[in-house]
Amino acid sequence: MNSAPGAGLTARPRGENAAHDRHNRVVSSRRPDPDPRAVLAAADPVQAAHLLLGGVLTVGAVGLRIVEVEAYGGDEAGPWPDPAAHSYQGRTPRNAVMFGPAGHLYVYRSYGLHFCANVSCGPDGIASAVLLRAARVESGHDVVARRRPGRRQVEWARGPGNLGASLGVTVADSGTDLLGEPGHMRLALGGAADATAGPRVGVTAAADRPWRFRIAGAPEVSAYRRSSRAPSPGAESGSFGDDPVVRESMP
Repeated sequence: MNSAPGAGLTARPRGENAAHDRHNRVVSSRRPDPDPRAVLAAADPVQAAHLLLGGVLTVGAVGLRIVEVEAYGGDEAGPWPDPAAHSYQGRTPRNAVMFGPAGHLYVYRSYGLHFCANVSCGPDGIASAVLLRAARVESGHDVVARRRPGRRQVEWARGPGNLGASLGVTVADSGTDLLGEPGHMRLALGGAADATAGPRVGVTAAADRPWRFRIAGAPEVSAYRRSSRAPSPGAESGSFGDDPVVRESMP
């Protein structure tokens, strides 16, 4: 004897059917998670800085949660001219990573001693990047302890040079894609909501521009130091183009 269609299946109660249908509609209407590279590429420097705060950069066994960053723009002809940026005078072999694509590691050497890590952002061909100033070690504590001997854990990645040392990066790593296929280096965006802003540390130009962002209360955040060669606070004037700070842009 042939079974009728659906025979042997247990019917759901009417309320359960309705809930099941609602669930299916919600699932089918969900949009896929946004592509992090596209998000960074669409961001101005300030938006990108907020996107990186609270994110995690992993290099090998070491994972750092980013708690302090600085945004940097580009050359005078671009949308975010920034006299404090390496790219202000135009593209060079050293700063080429700042011109994109977004989501690549830009490493430079400071004072011939420290390696500083940045992440490129903004549209391809337009220079901008975010300097990683401080972070909390989330994984690879034994590795970082060997790289930063004699330091308290809260100091391991406090300051851009110390952060670079904790990761073990050098200029040879500059240009690495942080958002491609999972590999030795990878970046997960954050988007901390509890960020505070202030002027950038140690810059001599655009020294009043509040493009330094940190997670409020994070003990790893570095101290502010104004360059002795910078103009007195408030002495700088003039437009910096379509300054994202004026627009108070947030991701």
